[in-house]
Amino acid sequence: MATLKKYKRIVIKIGSSLLVSDKTGNLNIDWLKALASDIVTLKRKKHDIIVVSSGSIALGREALKLTSKSLALEESQAAAAVGQIQLARAYEDVLATHNITAAQVLVTLEDIRSRKRYLNSRATLNQLLSMNVVPIVNENDTVATEEIRYGDNDRLAAQVAVTVGADLVILLSDVDGLYSADPSIDMAAKFIPEVTEITPEIEAMAGEARNVIAKGGMKTKIIAAKMATSGGASLVITRGSTFNPLELLNAGTMSTWFKAKENPQQARKSWIKSMKACGDITIDPGAEEALKIGKSLLPAGVLSVSGKFERGDPVDISNSEGLNIGIGIVRYTALEARKLIGSRLVEVEKILGYPSRKALIHRDDMAL
Repeated sequence: MATLKKYKRIVIKIGSSLLVSDKTGNLNIDWLKALASDIVTLKRKKHDIIVVSSGSIALGREALKLTSKSLALEESQAAAAVGQIQLARAYEDVLATHNITAAQVLVTLEDIRSRKRYLNSRATLNQLLSMNVVPIVNENDTVATEEIRYGDNDRLAAQVAVTVGADLVILLSDVDGLYSADPSIDMAAKFIPEVTEITPEIEAMAGEARNVIAKGGMKTKIIAAKMATSGGASLVITRGSTFNPLELLNAGTMSTWFKAKENPQQARKSWIKSMKACGDITIDPGAEEALKIGKSLLPAGVLSVSGKFERGDPVDISNSEGLNIGIGIVRYTALEARKLIGSRLVEVEKILGYPSRKALIHRDDMAL
C-alpha cells in the first residue's frame, strides 16, 4: 500500500455507524470481513495495527431491546456490558479466518491520563504488537461516565496512538473528511484535503454528529487531530462506509490529512524534556557512555539515588561529576531503585522478591 507505506504503526478508529446498522441494530458483518482483509494486507506488509472500536453500546441496546434514543447512564453501561461480548467475538472471528489473533483491551481516558496506568497500557499494547497480535481497544463503557455521555473514541484513538508511539491514526467515519462548512446544508462548502496547522479557523469548521448512534462529530475529530499531531502522529479522516476502506484510502480516495511536524520519537522526547523531575539518579562513566549510544539505563550503572518518586515519575540523570545529562521516566520507585544500586539484572528478583522490569529507565523513556 503505497500511501500508507511509510507508516509503521497505525491506529484505526472505527465508528459505531460503520459497525452497526442504524436500521436493524445488527452488526455489519460483511463490512467487517472486508475491513479484516484490509488489515491482513497491512499486516503482511509489516505494519503494526491497533483497532480502536466503537459499537458495544449500539450492539447491546439492540440485544436488550432498548428502544429509547436517549439512554440513561445505567442503561448505557448495561448495553455496553452485553455488546462488548458480541463485539470482541466478531473481531476474533473475522481475524481468525486469516490466522491473526485478536486481543481485547478495555480502557478509559483516565487509564491513559494516570501515569502508572499509562505505563501499564503502553507495556501491554507493545507486548501484544511484538507477538503479532491485533489489539482491539474498546472504551470501558461499563464503568465510564463522562466518556459515555460525550463519546470520546476519536480522542481515545489519538491517545492510544501517542501511548504506543504510532505514526498514523486513521479515523474511519461516516464523512469523507473536513469541509469549510457542513456540506449537507451548504452547497458552497469546500473540501479540505490537507491541514498542516490546526488554527481557530479550522476548529470553527467542525460540526456535530448527525447519525443517531454515533457519538462523535467533527469537533471530536479535530480535537483528536490536535492530540495526535502534537504526539508525532499524522491523522487522516476518511469515509469508511464502503467495503475495504483502507484499500480505498491507499488508492487516493477523498480524505483529509492532518500532518504531524515531528515523528513520534521526537515528540515523545520533547514531552519528557518538559517534565519536572521528582528525583535524581547519578550514574557512572560506563553507564553515561552507554546512554550516549542509545542504551537503556540499568541498575548496574547507578551510583546514587535521591528524591522521592514512584514508578512512572520523571527523574533527572546526572553523571559522576554531578552534571545533568538528561531526564527519564523511571520504572521503579525510589525505594526499589536504592536497593538496586550497582546490581546486575540477574540479581534484581532476589533483591526485590519479584521479577525484574529490567531497565531502570528504558531508552524510549529518556531524553538526553
